[in-house]
Amino acid sequence: MSPRSPLVRDAALGVALALIAFVPPLATHGTRLGELPHRPVDALAAFAVLAQSLPLALRRPRPAVTLAVVAAGFSVQELRGYATFASLGLLVAIYSAAAYQKRSRRWTALAATGGFAALAVALHHAGSVDQVADYAAFYAALAGAWLVGSYVRAMRSTIEMRRRVEAEAARADERARIARELHDVVTHHVTAMVVQANAAQFLPPDPARESLTAIKDTGKRALGDLRDLLGVLDPAREAPRDRLPGLTALPELIERTRAAGQPVALIEEGSPPATLGTGRDLTAYRVVQESLTNALKYAAGRPTVVRLGYRPSSVDISVTTAPGLPRIAAAGSGRGLAGLRERVELFGGSLTAGPAGDGAFTVAAHLPAEAT
Repeated sequence: MSPRSPLVRDAALGVALALIAFVPPLATHGTRLGELPHRPVDALAAFAVLAQSLPLALRRPRPAVTLAVVAAGFSVQELRGYATFASLGLLVAIYSAAAYQKRSRRWTALAATGGFAALAVALHHAGSVDQVADYAAFYAALAGAWLVGSYVRAMRSTIEMRRRVEAEAARADERARIARELHDVVTHHVTAMVVQANAAQFLPPDPARESLTAIKDTGKRALGDLRDLLGVLDPAREAPRDRLPGLTALPELIERTRAAGQPVALIEEGSPPATLGTGRDLTAYRVVQESLTNALKYAAGRPTVVRLGYRPSSVDISVTTAPGLPRIAAAGSGRGLAGLRERVELFGGSLTAGPAGDGAFTVAAHLPAEAT
């Protein structure tokens, strides 16, 4: 067990309190209630000391039991007229019951109040000279310890609730991210498969066979991407983040799009910034992927140009398709572009999509690199 564990720390507190109770200069300094004639230390006094100190080791997991044992030791001490430093353990036990008792806290407080009243009556019959005001003042001190413990418990509950809310928000963000990834992966690959299958109907046998082979390869690739992506939902498996695509995978993406019947040109200017980061790299890839998917859907066979402008501190992406794509606004759900815009803005960038002056449709994104 770690020395920093609560049980070890509480056990050390109890042992320290027991040892101090037997140190002559401090032995008679502690919490006194009845002020009965003082008795010298004997075996019963030693029992009372240990009963008020050692049970504090269980003050967190068993607060009610700890309070009952400590209160019994305190009662023996007061009724016998002992005076020990260990009586401070009663305040610690009261505080712990308020702070850590999970159930029946009200009944615990009522039982403690009843026990105190019974002790006061017993002390009075034993010859105590304390008045009602003295007992009320002592009870107020015990109630103060209870209130402090209740306050700490309330603060701990508030912090725990805040953590749960933050964890739920993080899970919701992760589910939204996975939904966007699923949309990007499935839409692109399945769209390519549909286009290739439609084209295969009008081709001679040999080209048709090649097109069907391309469909098969695209389907396998889609399944592989889905397995990798859904791996993040398995807590026993580490997500294969190193296999997520980036800008270096764009040539392969464009080749697949060309194989689906879409003429695509790739123009790159400059070199990718060294501080782009994995998240931005993936987002840049998804921007191009979604744009090519829309081109396949709504402007099949029309020339498309992918232009990448690299700068030391940013990446500019432009995907332009010849006239034919503007009807995306009426035909598509817009989920892909809306999700892309959210992802780009998350990294401090911007994304626009719409028809250009010559009737072509352009998706343009600006992604800043990570701050150094």
